[in-house]
Amino acid sequence: MSPRPTSTAYASGAAPQEAYTPLSPPSDKLRLKGSPLSPCASSRTAWVDPASLSNYGDVSQISGNVTPHVKQLILNTFMAYGAGDESCFGHAVAKSVKFVDMSVSRCEEKHGRMDATTVAEVVVTKSMLNGAGMLHGGCVAFLIDNTPLIALGLVQNVNGVGVTQAMNILFHSPAPNGSCLRIISTSVAMGGRIMSARCEIIEKRTGRIVASAYLNKMQPSMAKL
Repeated sequence: MSPRPTSTAYASGAAPQEAYTPLSPPSDKLRLKGSPLSPCASSRTAWVDPASLSNYGDVSQISGNVTPHVKQLILNTFMAYGAGDESCFGHAVAKSVKFVDMSVSRCEEKHGRMDATTVAEVVVTKSMLNGAGMLHGGCVAFLIDNTPLIALGLVQNVNGVGVTQAMNILFHSPAPNGSCLRIISTSVAMGGRIMSARCEIIEKRTGRIVASAYLNKMQPSMAKL
């Protein structure tokens, strides 16, 4: 297994020193942050529960300090919710994404609050290009929409899946066919319903920044689903 990179864009400077595990047994339903914690009180379960999804892929080659169980739940959620079945939008692109690191660390600047970072890689193929032969902006948005908030939620026993509320993308340079992209996403904040993260997409071979983004996610109203 390759060692974890020593410098990761947007990652906290605090070096992870332990393997982080969920705060409750894996079989428990993840609660929405701010919901009652008493077993006698009413609570809402997550609209997408990572623990209820089927296993997908092999997490043994993914580095990082979260447990293999948490890595598996993150991968399951990405494939079930982000990729869907073969008829869903972006399915082929999602299947080509390979996660290489999933980590959580405490940030000194945030007085010990936890940050989560996920790193994934994908090779640009013809189906991801626009008419000019470069990575399509819509595909960039699709790749950025995968966030580390799921990892942070699993560790803190809250739901970090959410739906995208807003996304601000800066396009820095084109990525032609065959480019190897490194997608580095870091959590920013996780509130009661609103969560935010930031992301950089870097061309692995040259170090060029292809795109950067800041995005908000929110917990949907269960009554509307």
